[in-house]
Parts: sequence; C-alpha cells; structure tokens
Amino acid sequence: MAETAETAETAETQVESGKQAARAERRAAKLAKQIGAFSKAHGGAEGQLAYIGQMGTRIVLVGEDGGWGDLVAPSYAIAESATRKAGITMHESFDGEFAAKVHTGPYEWTRMAGIQLGGPSNKA
Repeated sequence: MAETAETAETAETQVESGKQAARAERRAAKLAKQIGAFSKAHGGAEGQLAYIGQMGTRIVLVGEDGGWGDLVAPSYAIAESATRKAGITMHESFDGEFAAKVHTGPYEWTRMAGIQLGGPSNKA
C-alpha cells in the first residue's frame, strides 16, 4: 500500500514538473518572438542578461541602429533559452563597445540625468 501511495505521489510530481517545463518553454518562445521582432525593427540586435532578484532576469537589447530596450524573464534559465532561440549575440557585461552602441536621445537625458542636473523636467 505504501509503495502505491509513493508511486502516485511520484507520478503527480512528474506531471507537475512537466507542466512547469511546458510553461517555461512557452514563455521562452514568447520572449524569443519579442526579441526577434526587436532585432528585425533595429537591423539586428545584441543582448546581455542581468539577474534582478526574485523578479527574474532582465534581457537588455541593443539594436544595430543604437535603439535599445529590455524584457524581463521570470528566471535566468528562461532568459537564456529565449536568447538562444532568438539567435542573438550575447555579452557577459554591459560595457565597452557593446555599451557604446546605445544611442540616447533627449528623453533619456532629461529622464535619467537632466532632472538631477537642473535640466528641464520631462513632460510626457
């Protein structure tokens, strides 16, 4: 009798693990599609993964035209899977030549630094 209960619990655990894996795969595929759309809109893209704690992992994207954006994946593994599926070049850190590709405009300057430096407020 005990073996039957253990077998049933093991089967339930395997089913639940399978469901979680399928959800993770769907999430990675959705993120890969979004990354692909960004890459297509910006003439190609490169990325970097940044762990942001319990919230997950940020996928920072930089387009060949200097445009940038980010997505958040629920885990580092899902973020890695999504970037592999999208086929973009990944960087270990956001510095050097990779960071130099980012082009910022007036919005970013007033939003990120202008307010602190006495610049105009950002009226959206």
